[in-house]
Amino acid sequence: MSKVIAIANQKGGVGKTTTAINLSASLASLGQECLLIDMDPQSNSTSGLGVNKNALEKTLYDVLIDDVSLEDILQDTEMDWLDVAPSTTDLSGAEIDLVTLKNREKRLRLSMEKFQKVYKYIIIDCPPSLGLLTINSLIAADTVLIPMQCEFFALEGLGQLSKTIFALMQEYKLDLEGVLFTMFDTRTNLAGQVVDEVKKFFNDKVYETKIPRTIKLAEAPSFGKPVILYDPNGRGTQSYLDLAKEFLSKQDQK
Repeated sequence: MSKVIAIANQKGGVGKTTTAINLSASLASLGQECLLIDMDPQSNSTSGLGVNKNALEKTLYDVLIDDVSLEDILQDTEMDWLDVAPSTTDLSGAEIDLVTLKNREKRLRLSMEKFQKVYKYIIIDCPPSLGLLTINSLIAADTVLIPMQCEFFALEGLGQLSKTIFALMQEYKLDLEGVLFTMFDTRTNLAGQVVDEVKKFFNDKVYETKIPRTIKLAEAPSFGKPVILYDPNGRGTQSYLDLAKEFLSKQDQK
């Protein structure tokens, strides 16, 4: 059985897609077979893994709206153990089109129940909102990983997201995978204060690994590569490898 992890935060610009791409790639580099599902209409996980969006015949939109099989849209990546279920900006229309469909909140989960190919981990890149696409993602997931920046407004957004997650946890047996600090700057006092506040709330669910802000992490998607291929020896690569190892260590403890 695959473990399904949604990466979600309704606040944009917190490193959500960067984490989806690079955690998936890092796990793949450690021999874990992974699938990345791009549920964000910005489709940056798709292009960030080198998939030509203009050449796609079927995408996640077709899976959610027209019951196309998830297997039929999978794309290979440069990583041997990593595939992607791609999307394009067409997915933005799914928020409207899903409204009239039966089981509208469970369309992704139902498509995954029919899924025949088995991955060790399936990671879902959620959109930066709490709409139907994110709800579909959370309902399909076993756990949710929340990336956040160390800034005051991130704490406000975290509270809103937590209410939704805790409600879904009760109804759909969703668990919290953890909270990950991204774009971390050790030079600021605020960073340490935010970490302390979040740890009070989430305790041992806060990841010890923190992702720094680096130019290479920002550049890699424009080359259609995870940072492990774009800058193999860089700080960003090492931080995501550390995250993947910490993630796997936590799985062993469960």
